[in-house]
This record gives sequence, structure tokens and C-alpha cells, in this order.
Amino acid sequence: MAAPAQPKKIVAPTVSQINAEFVTQLACKYWAPHIKKKSPFDIKVIEDIYEKEIVKSRFAIRKIMLLEFSQYLENYLWMNYSPEVSSKAYLMSICCMVNEKFRENVPAWEIFKKKPDHFPFFFKHILKAALAETDGEFSLHEQTVLLLFLDHCFNSLEVDLIRSQVQQLISLPMWMGLQLARLELELKKTPKLRKFWNLIKKNDEKMDPEAREQAYQERRFLSQLIQKFISVLKSVPLSEPVTMDKVHYCERFIELMIDLEALLPTRRWFNTILDDSHLLVHCYLSNLVRREEDGHLFSQLLDMLKFYTGFEINDQTGNALTENEMTTIHYDRITSLQRAAFAHFPELYDFALSNVAEVDTRESLVKFFGPLSSNTLHQVASYLCLLPTLPKNEDTTFDKEFLLELLVSRHERRISQIQQLNQMPLYPTEKIIWDENIVPTEYYSGEGCLALPKLNLQFLTLHDYLLRNFNLFRLESTYEIRQDIEDSVSRMKPWQSEYGGVVFGGWARMAQPIVAFTVVEVAKPNIGENWPTRVRADVTINLNVRDHIKDEWEGLRKHDVCFLITVRPTKPYGTKFDRRRPFIEQVGLVYVRGCEIQGMLDDKGRVIEDGPEPRPNLRGESRTFRVFLDPNQYQQDMTNTIQNGAEDVYETFNIIMRRKPKENNFKAVLETIRNLMNTDCVVPDWLHDIILGYGDPSSAHYSKMPNQIATLDFNDTFLSIEHLKASFPGHNVKVTVEDPALQIPPFSNTIQFTHTQIEAIRAGMQPGLTMVVGPPGTGKTDVAVQIISNIYHNFPEQRTLIVTHSNQALNQLFEKIMALDIDERHLLRLGHGEEELETEKDFSRYGRVNYVLARRIELLEEVKRLQKSLGVPGDASYTCETAGYFFLYQVMSRWEEYISKVKNKGSTLPDVTEVSTFFPFHEYFANAPQPIFKGRSYEEDMEIAEGCFRHIKKIFTQLEEFRASELLRSGLDRSKYLLVKEAKIIAMTCTHAALKRHDLVKLGFKYDNILMEEAAQILEIETFIPLLLQNPQDGFSRLKRWIMIGDHHQLPPVIKNMAFQKYSNMEQSLFTRFVRVGVPTVDLDAQGRARASLCNLYNWRYKNLGNLPHVQLLPEFSTANAGLLYDFQLINVEDFQGVGESEPNPYFYQNLGEAEYVVALFMYMCLLGYPADKISILTTYNGQKHLIRDIINRRCGNNPLIGRPNKVTTVDRFQGQQNDYILLSLVRTRAVGHLRDVRRLVVAMSRARLGLYIFARVSLFQNCFELTPAFSQLTARPLHLHIIPTEPFPTTRKNGERPSHEVQIIKNMPQMANFVYNMYMHLIQTTHHYHQTLLQLPPAMVEEGEEVQNQETELETEEEAMTVQADIIPSPTDTSCRQETPAFQTDTTPSETGATSTPEAIPALSETTPTVVGAVSAPAEANTPQDATSAPEETK
Repeated sequence: MAAPAQPKKIVAPTVSQINAEFVTQLACKYWAPHIKKKSPFDIKVIEDIYEKEIVKSRFAIRKIMLLEFSQYLENYLWMNYSPEVSSKAYLMSICCMVNEKFRENVPAWEIFKKKPDHFPFFFKHILKAALAETDGEFSLHEQTVLLLFLDHCFNSLEVDLIRSQVQQLISLPMWMGLQLARLELELKKTPKLRKFWNLIKKNDEKMDPEAREQAYQERRFLSQLIQKFISVLKSVPLSEPVTMDKVHYCERFIELMIDLEALLPTRRWFNTILDDSHLLVHCYLSNLVRREEDGHLFSQLLDMLKFYTGFEINDQTGNALTENEMTTIHYDRITSLQRAAFAHFPELYDFALSNVAEVDTRESLVKFFGPLSSNTLHQVASYLCLLPTLPKNEDTTFDKEFLLELLVSRHERRISQIQQLNQMPLYPTEKIIWDENIVPTEYYSGEGCLALPKLNLQFLTLHDYLLRNFNLFRLESTYEIRQDIEDSVSRMKPWQSEYGGVVFGGWARMAQPIVAFTVVEVAKPNIGENWPTRVRADVTINLNVRDHIKDEWEGLRKHDVCFLITVRPTKPYGTKFDRRRPFIEQVGLVYVRGCEIQGMLDDKGRVIEDGPEPRPNLRGESRTFRVFLDPNQYQQDMTNTIQNGAEDVYETFNIIMRRKPKENNFKAVLETIRNLMNTDCVVPDWLHDIILGYGDPSSAHYSKMPNQIATLDFNDTFLSIEHLKASFPGHNVKVTVEDPALQIPPFSNTIQFTHTQIEAIRAGMQPGLTMVVGPPGTGKTDVAVQIISNIYHNFPEQRTLIVTHSNQALNQLFEKIMALDIDERHLLRLGHGEEELETEKDFSRYGRVNYVLARRIELLEEVKRLQKSLGVPGDASYTCETAGYFFLYQVMSRWEEYISKVKNKGSTLPDVTEVSTFFPFHEYFANAPQPIFKGRSYEEDMEIAEGCFRHIKKIFTQLEEFRASELLRSGLDRSKYLLVKEAKIIAMTCTHAALKRHDLVKLGFKYDNILMEEAAQILEIETFIPLLLQNPQDGFSRLKRWIMIGDHHQLPPVIKNMAFQKYSNMEQSLFTRFVRVGVPTVDLDAQGRARASLCNLYNWRYKNLGNLPHVQLLPEFSTANAGLLYDFQLINVEDFQGVGESEPNPYFYQNLGEAEYVVALFMYMCLLGYPADKISILTTYNGQKHLIRDIINRRCGNNPLIGRPNKVTTVDRFQGQQNDYILLSLVRTRAVGHLRDVRRLVVAMSRARLGLYIFARVSLFQNCFELTPAFSQLTARPLHLHIIPTEPFPTTRKNGERPSHEVQIIKNMPQMANFVYNMYMHLIQTTHHYHQTLLQLPPAMVEEGEEVQNQETELETEEEAMTVQADIIPSPTDTSCRQETPAFQTDTTPSETGATSTPEAIPALSETTPTVVGAVSAPAEANTPQDATSAPEETK
């Protein structure tokens, strides 16, 4: 295999470089936001910057990044744009800035929306420039930039300003670009269109000539752009050198065509224009396709375009076409060709009279049409309205090759999309894994385009929706698999032995050399298929490894996925592996194939099945696994071997690799998506169009649903009548019961919901789609729990499915549900997360079965007692069935007889004493408080009697429900019954739903409502799958409600590969897409988590986010943070000894100065008395997290005076959690990095309740446009840490008050480290002195001898602590803590294990205790490159 070229990483400029740049100097003069006195606008500045900085550097990303970051677009370009000053340089500068914003994934159109007046003029000039001659004013490179800008416009149709301009290019009038015969044909197909066309012509006649000419130019724009592209494409030579500008222009153009074809609003009329231009034929016959290296990406993009041009959809109606309808279209095309041949071309009689199946293959079409002359082929094409009519006595201007390909490609039989999908192997092979165009490396810059599907706002059909997600999910898994293979194989160090074989110089935990590999079964194909139904093989390995690793290999379960790898190294023994060089050529990797474990074989060669029985102990170290191979892949490989004489892949494997179970569920999810595409995917009618992104986005809101419920029981939602009235502002609340004594407060709910929370609860109870946007601290979970409770009580026959992203969120939700008055027999928790539920009760499937069996016994005991009290002979409590008969014949008969005796008999008033006298169950209720009947009134006593009977009836109702557990004998059957029939509230994670869909559907699982928490963190496809966990009823989905609760302003789903995340927009959740489309949301608007001042740092991102009253009233929020002057502060951290950020591995950023400063502040707070578990340390990168953890281990150890913080983790991992005090390290000093994503900023700012202290390079972050709202508040306070060391914790000082103690200003990290050391030593000495004094007291002052002993013990502990702590806490070299102390030696060269070395010395520490930590990596065996970037949003 050829090794792919290593992509270059774009190195962001440092702050010092930024400051030294010519652009920065101009920015400071003309447009920088922090400059008060700016020079007036000068058009020459724009011309100079464009020519000298952009064009001269060949559009270098570094230069454009600098300009965009300096707010060039916002503060200079668009602010001053007008038709008078418009020029080429001006247009191109704006396009470059917009493209850069899209590359950086930051909002691009906001500034245009604020000042939209000149946008139409600007857009028309862009169109004109895009059609300009390439050798004229605009170069091809510049026109590629314009193409990219236009592509961004077409993909931003949700922006009104953009849509208004783009619509003119892609509406019906664009058919002016069709040749006349084709136009007539299309209008004849759809008669309704002819009316519209005539109307357009009439309107055109009314226009003045200039406006008409302008309109005609816009309508013909895309037709002319296609012709321009074809001329550029034809200029590419076959073998001579070609400029990459031409190649990139062609690639970007095809990308634009794909995006136009993949959206219904743009495709509707454009698809006919594209077909009429025969673009695909021109492309497939071009020289660029034949150029293997330069044309590789172009060919892949072309295949995508071909797929979308022939997509199974009716362009006019937007309806998906079935397999039969596609076949009909194909047959119509062939028969129209046959009719034309029969009528006009005698030489094609044989073709005209053949049946369709005989002539619709490429081979037979070439056989029939190949011998014809070019002129004849042209005439055939013109009869089909594909080309203009050929004038008499003139020869065609088209090549014969083109004419033949035009007819053949149009009429050849197509394989159906679903058939192609079913034949696709699910495991990636080496060809896909290392193809940079499909699976780019972590260094994806965003410069070029890729052959990847995109997830935008709209999809053509559900099939298109599933297919794009299927491909992206498959490729994202492939990226992770590539990282695992590269890590494991390079650890094994395959070298070439002196005899030419393979020798392994290392070892890997996750991979083993294969001793033997044999294919043991190839089953026959199913009828109509050409691949085997099953292929099995045996893999033998030698487990001469440590016991715990051996256990991991032997613990491989059924369905676990492994990979079989062939390496043929060419490097001699002892060659060192370099991670920076291409991987494949170093290890000689040749093949990769996936397999699925069936099980390990025992001594007799039988598969050891998973089950309750203990596994047999196998002798020796040789182990054989039976594996399933992918039948599709096997068939392709065998065909290649037989037809092309290639080697048999399955005789070459020499490594087997396993993966971590949590990361290894991709095959099950892909199979689920593929199964969905093979079934009739029935989505509720009220959701179908919204999911595809069309129609009225508010059509599924409860107010527009035809089955809206008129009367709702809010159950225990309201705490009082005042709360009820406050919950419906603007409404008149009528109270039917005025007596306050009867207005009883609820017994389970204690939360006073706000009126927006009540609206969310109300919407959730109604049918339809409910979207709740819950900013941090606004009670999302409480709203979710109340919705579930209300649905449960209002609709007891309905079943509700709860889905969340994480087990942690699901458990939090479930624990709150358990506290409500929901019968626990109706609760069920699926998946592995139930083990983490903090409850004594087991809510897993088997836990619920045990509960039912135990509860059945309890209830039958009650039946026995009732039977005895009634004096009925026999054993009525033997089973649920006998208990049912007992209730029917003995209990009901007595109750009915009783009612007939005591009920109101017409005119005579009933006697109160009769209610008690005739009551048949006195003896049974003897253990209840006596007397049962008060005798005060007939109504009261009758109510008591009926209450008693309800209690009895409930016993028998439950027993009737439990009857199935008697009939079903196995635990598995009972658990299935529980899932399908008994449980009313079923909870699972989205991953579990995706993995188990097949099993759930097979069981007949049914549900009516779905509630999704953390909906903005769930992948689009994993949000969609839970809608389809049941079979439709009579062709319709029974789903009635879909409640999604999330926050699209916080972090999106985790996508590890930057290309899929940014280019394909795979990180966009369905929740976020719905918000973008315009689906109505309920925005919770009152937070109760953080101080009001802290809330201000992020509430600008939300609509009207305010504070709940307790945030102002409770003492913890009004009291200041002891020892610290401010409740939040941004602390500037400069380079320490010339070192700012470092990057030992890709995206594994560290900053020693910040790490030490953060830990020093943490120690200071603990020494003041802050509880360590109330402080969390967060950072934006994994590298910094490991560094801080290591410093904590060295500095604090298990020191009882300091302790450890609650958590040291990344911002991304801490989403959904909170703590009182947050210390945050932003790490970067060269470029802002991924904090520029405002969603990450919102999460970072919203984790703290009482105190937030941020350590960062202020000069870098304060210039960032997106971060301005937060950083303008942060920089308004001093940028040096202000502490009050003499103020103890807790303090009585009010927040915002001037302290009575002295304030000390800390100017840098060494000063803080020195200060903390002195403070610690002072504390130790004071404590020591106190104990010494206590021991010298006379005996009379000590009450008991034991206390003296205890104090001596404490003293010993303190003395030990002093000894230990002397090693842990740094001692200062001197009080001034000069900068001349030894520098951190951050040797950040990755070692074999991926760890980095530790520095030798510490700033401001004595030479006797050099215990500080340097840059650290992930822990030993785990520290693989993918651990360094384990969650990309943390490690960019």
C-alpha cells in the first residue's frame, strides 16, 4: 500500500508574532476594538492588505487567520462597504474573511444581518466575478475562493438575508438555461408547470429592459458557471504538469454541485439544468479523472455527485421514489430510446425489438451503439431531447466518445441504493482507513474539500438522512480504529528478520501475533444473493503475557469486534519507530480485515458459551478463538483472487488486535442503521417533514396538533393557589373551590416551578414535539421529572421511554423519579448503568423480576389474612389465579351485598350506624387505627368504607398483573414480559437504544412517549433511532409525544476527527438542527445555581436569562468568598522562564506556569479553611489536566491540611456538573484554540456557584470577537490576583463590601508559590506550638487522662505531617522569589509509551526539594496517541 502524504499542521501565530505583524500595526491604527482614537477609513488600506498580505502569500491561512481574528470584517470591511468603494480587492477580502469564519466554525453572517443594505449589490458583484474569464481580472485561485463563498451561501438558507439572494438563482425561471426541446419536454411532463412558465413570461414582459437583463443574468448564472467549469476542465492535460489551482477549482466546483443536489430547495429545478448540461459525462471523460494522483479526490467527489444526480426522489414533489417507481423510470427511458430507434434508425432494429433486460447493461448498449457514426449518435440524442437538433448536411461538433457515453450512461441499469448498501462490508479495510480524502488525520486544516457527506439543515428523504449518517458514523469509527491500529502495531515493533520473515521486537496489550489462522466454514448464499450467509474462521494466539492481560483476552465476549492485520516490514531489526513519519511504510502494513468473536474454543474444539456456568480452565498458553468474518468482504476478496490472480488475503494475517469494549460498538450501530434502511421507516406523520427540515417548523407544536387535549390534570405541580395563579401570567385563573382548607398542597413535589417551567410541563403533557432549552442551573431535570410524573398519572395506559446521553444523567433523572408517587413496579432501567444507581433497590430487568416475585408473595400473604378474616375455607392464596377467583366469588359478592344494604334507599335517610354494622371486613382491618368509622356522618363513613375496599381491590389488581410471572418460568422470559407489558417508564441511554434496537423490535416493545434529556449532546443518528424502537401499527407510528430537553449553547456531541466535526458538521445534534430550522422552543429563563454576578458572564448567550429569588436572598450567595477580594477574577499569567504553552503530542497542550498557579491558589484556599471537595480544577485541554493532576499528587499528596480537589478534569468532561468554586486554566498562549467556540466558553463560565478564578494569557483572549461579552466583564477587574490572607473561612463579609483586613496583590506565579509555602509553614508551626502549650498544662486542667493521650497521638501525627509536608510543599529560595531561579525544563519529547519527561527543578523552590512536575502525558499503558486526543473537543 502506498503511504499517504502527511498533512501539514497549521501553526497558529504567537502573541508576539501577532504584535509584530504589519496587519496588527494597521489594525491598531484603523479598526482594533480596544483603540479609542482610530484613523479615518482609507480604501487604500484594503487594497494594500489584499495585495501585500493575502495575494502575495498565496492566500496563506496564517495571514487570513490573523486578519479575521483582528475583527477586520466586523470593524472595517463591512462597516465601511458601499457601492462607491466596491472593488476587486474589497470583494475578495470580504469573501476571504467569511470563508475563514466558516473554517473556524464561528458565526459568519451576524455582521451582515446588522447592516444588510448593501448586501444585494455585493452579492451581484460576486456572481459577476465568478463568471469572469480566468485570464482576466480574477485569477483561478481567486475564483476558487468565490466558489467556496457561494457554497457557504447555498448552505446558509436559514438566514433570511442569504436566502433572499440565493432564491433568485435556483427558482423555476432558471430553466431559461435549458435547450428549447428539453424545456418543452419537461413542461409537457408536468402540465401545471406550463401555467407557471407562461406567468413568468408575462411578468418578464412588464419589466423594464435593464431589470429584465439583470434577471436573465441571475437565472442563467448556474448554467453559465457550468459551461465555464467545463472549459477549465478541458484545459487540464493528460500527462503534462498541471497547476494545482486548476485542480482545486475543479474540486471546489464539484463540491458546490453536490451541495446544490443534496438540498431539495436548490435541487428542485437545478437537477434538470445539471442533467441538460451533461456535466457528469464531460467529467468522467476528462483527463483529470485519468490522472491517478491529482484526480483521486476529484474522482471521489464525482462519484458522490453521480449518486445524488440519480437519487431516488421526485424533484418536483419531494416524495421518495420506491424501488418499483425507479424501475418504471428506467424502463420508460429504455423504451423511449427503442421507439426512437425503431422509427428513425433501421440499423437499430435489433435493439428496438429486444426485451429491456437484454439491452440495458453497459456491454450490450456499447455493442448496439458503438458501430454507429458520430452524426447518427447525435441524431439519436437529439430525438431524446438530450442535444440540439443537428442541421442537415452538417457534422456534429461532439466527439464520438462523448456521444456514446451520453447514451450509455443514461440508459444503463443502475444497482439500487439499498442493494449497494447491503453489499457493503461494515468493517473498514486498509484502503479506506488510510485514505486522507475520506478519513483525514488529526491535522485537518479545513483548507481543501473532502469526499464526505455533510449534515446540514435539510435532507432529501429519510433514506438520504440515514445514509449520510451511516457513512459518517462508519468513517468516524474508522478514524478511531486507525488510531488503535497505529498505536498497537507500532508498540509491537514489527521488523524484518534476517530470513525475510517478520519478527516482533515489542509487545502490545491490545494486540497479539497470530500463530495460526484457518477459515473453517463458508455457508451457502441465500437465494438472490451472491455472498455467503456466514464465514467463520479459527484464530490461534499464544498468551504468554501477564495474568490480568491474559484474563482480558480470555474475557472476549460474543459479538466483540477484533481486527486481523497483515504486516510485511521492510525495516531491519532494531529500527526505531518515528510517530511523525508515515505509519504504513514504517511497519509494512498490507491488509486489515474486521471480524466478530463467536467465542473461545475449549480443549475439544467447541465454542465456550457465555452463561452462568463457570468457564473451564484451559491448560497451556495457546488459545483459539472462533470468529465471524464479514461475508460481503470475503466475497469481494475471493472474487479479486480468482478473477485478477491476487493473493489470498486470508492466508497472510499475522496480528490480531482487540479494542476497548466501550469504544467497540460501531458495528452494532451500523447494522441498526442498515436494518432501518431495509425496513419501511415509519416516522409519525407530524414529525416526518420536520426531521427532513421542510414545511412549517411549528407544525408539531401542541397548539397546532389536531388531537390537542382540552383538559389536563397537573397533579402535584403547584404548591399553592398563589403558585397556580403566578404560573399563568396574562390569564384569568378561576378557582372552583374557595375554601383554603380544601386547597391541599401536594405531597411529593416541593419545587416552586416558574411560569416558563410550567409552560414546558404543559407542552410536554400535550401531544406533539416539545423542545425545552435549559440554560445552566434552570432546573431541566426537575421539569423532565414532573413531565414524566404528570404523563404517568394522566395517561396510566401509556408507556414512556426516557433516553439520555450519559449514564450519569440517566441515573440523576431516575433517582428523582423514584422519589415521586410512581409505583416502582412500573419503573425499569435498561443497560449497564443501573449498577451506578445510588439506591438499595435494583431497577434493572432482573432486579424488577425479583421485586415482582417478592411483592407477589407479600400480596398473597395479605390474601391469606383476608381469607382467614372472612372465614372462607381452602387455600385461596396459593397462586395469583386462585386469588383472582377468591376476589370474584368471595370478596366482590360480600361488597355488593354490603352496598345494597347501606346505599341510599330513595326517600328514607340512611342510618349512619349501618355503615359500620354491615361492613364485612372489620376483622381484616383490625390492625388499622381504631375505630375505623367515626359515626359523625353517613357521607364520611361511606367514604372510609370505599377507601378500605379500594385498598383490597388494589391487592388483587396487582396480583392479576403479576400472574404472568407464575406462568413464565425462566428469568429471561419474565424480564421480557416486564419490558413489553408491565413497565410504564423505561429508561436507557441513546447508545443502548442503538445497540439493542433489533432485540427490542423483535420482542414487540411498545411505547407512546419519548423524553430525551441532554438532547443537544446526542449525535443526530442516535437521537433518531429511539423514535423507531417499535414496529408500526397498521402502517402508522403510535408515538404521541416527543419531549427534547437540552441546551444547544453548550457543548455538542463528541466527534474525535476534526474533519468530520467541522467539514461534515457531524457534531450538529438533531436538537441544534431543529433550533436552526425554527422549531418553537420553551426557553427556561431563571437560574438558581450561581451568584448573579457569575451568571452575567454567560447569560448574554440566552434569551432573558435571569435569577431565581434565592440567588439574591440566601446567605451563601450574598456572603463574600473568604480570603479573596472578588467572587470572580481573570488572572493574567505571563511566560514563565520564556515558556508559555507547549505541545508534546498533537493537540496535547500544556502550560506549566498556569498549572503551578492554579494549584497554588487551590492550596491557599484549603489552608484558609475551604473544604477541598467544594473546589474543582478545570482546564480546556487533556495535556493540562494530566499536568495539574501530577502537580496535585506531588504538592498535596494526601496532606490532611490541604486535601485533593473534588475533580481535576476538562471543561468538556465537566459539562452537566457543578461545584461551589472553580479554578480554570485556559492554557493557550499562541492562539485562542477551541475556546473560540462560544459553547465551550458558556460551559466553562457556568460551572461555578460561588467563585470562578480564571488563569489565562489576557492579551490573547481579550481580542477575540466571539468571547468579547464575557471577557469585557472579566477584564473590567484587576488582572492580578487580589487575596486577603488574614480573612478566615467562612467570612461574614458581604459580597462586594470592602474588607476590613489588608488586601495583598499577587503579581505572578512564583510570588504565589512562595506565599503559599510561607503560609503553610506558619500554620504548621502555629499548630505545633499550640500542642506544645497544651501538653505543658497542669493535670487538673485536663478532665480525663484519655484526652492527654489523644492529644499526644495528634501531636505525633502533626509532627509526621510536618516531616512529610516538608517534602511536598515547596520551600522558597528567598522571599523575593526572583525570576533567576532555575527554569522548568519541559523536555516534551514523547517516549516509547507516549509519556513525557519531568522537569528537574521548580520555580521559587529550594534546591533541596526539587519536587515539581513537568509536562506529563496520559498514564503508562493507556498513554496512546488517541488518549492524547481522547475527546477532541477537549484536546484540539
